[in-house]
Amino acid sequence: MAGSLRGGRTRKFKSEINVVPYIDVMLVLLVIFMVVAPLTTPGTVNLPTAEKSAEPPTEYIQVSLRADATLEIGIKQSKQGGAKTETMPDRPALLKKLRALHDANPKYAVLIAADKESRYDDVMQLVSEAKKAGIERVGLATR
Repeated sequence: MAGSLRGGRTRKFKSEINVVPYIDVMLVLLVIFMVVAPLTTPGTVNLPTAEKSAEPPTEYIQVSLRADATLEIGIKQSKQGGAKTETMPDRPALLKKLRALHDANPKYAVLIAADKESRYDDVMQLVSEAKKAGIERVGLATR
C-alpha cells in the first residue's frame, strides 16, 4: 500500500496566499483616487476670531506684521493716548529693537498683530523668536 486507496497521486495542498485579487482591488482603488483627487479643490481657510477675549494690558510693546512684509514696532501706552511706532527694514533689526524695548521695559507684554493676508509661518516664527529672546509674555492681538 504505497499509494492511496484509489491508486492515484496524493494531492498536496498549497499553503500560500493568493494575492492576485488583493492586487486587483488595490489597482482599482489607485485609479479611483487618481481620478477623484484633481476634482476636489481645497477650500479657503477661515481664520478664527475671538468671541470673548481678555482686555489687553494698558501698556505693551506691539509688533505689527503687514501682508506686504512690512514690520512695525512700538510701545502702546494708555496714559499718553497714543503710540509711536517705527518701521523696521528687516526681521533682525526688529528683533534687536524688540530686545532693547523689552530690556528698557521688562514688565511690558509683547502683542503681535498681523494682517489677515500675512503668512501664518511668519507670525509663528516671530512668536518663537520673541520667546527665545527671553520674553515670557507674548500674545497675539485679536479684533
